Amino acid sequence: MDIILASTSPYRRKLLERLQIDFRCMAPQTDESPRPKEAPDALAQRLAIAKASEIATRHPGSVVIGSDQVASVDGHILGKPGGFEPAAKQLRACSARKVQFFTAVSLVCLHADHERVHVEPFSVVFRELQEAEIANYLHRDQPYDCAGSFKVESLGIALFERLAGNDPTSLEGLPLIALTSLLREIGVDALAE
Repeated sequence: MDIILASTSPYRRKLLERLQIDFRCMAPQTDESPRPKEAPDALAQRLAIAKASEIATRHPGSVVIGSDQVASVDGHILGKPGGFEPAAKQLRACSARKVQFFTAVSLVCLHADHERVHVEPFSVVFRELQEAEIANYLHRDQPYDCAGSFKVESLGIALFERLAGNDPTSLEGLPLIALTSLLREIGVDALAE
């Protein structure tokens, strides 16, 4: 079975490799702009489906996995910062606050007329961060391509007071618990011989 991850994210690729299944990666051509007044969870779900569907249209005989993650604080969506100053601004805004993450995973298989999507919520509570801590963290981890300006799988864990959610891999960008369930529905079992 040809499995395609509709992403070129090294984080998602590394997560999917944990399942020890054969797959390849392809970049979807998807506009990721939020719609006016679109809720963070709805945005994540729409984009995960759009990414998988776009690749599935080009490869209708494949099983395509799409994913997207949206972070928000006080209802404001946090994008990927792209550099030091925007990341520092995001971390200042998150200091001593709860940040909600919505990570959607979709599975599209056109030849089987199969489309599923799951949105996994996860929240983090940042401890109060000092300016020097923010600068030191950003220089060391450089999370400029990560929503929320941190890498939980790395030094970013030191920024938090607590985490709450059912699937920690969703915070890294791909909810593997939900994905393994979606894959089993179409006969792909990571634990099969």
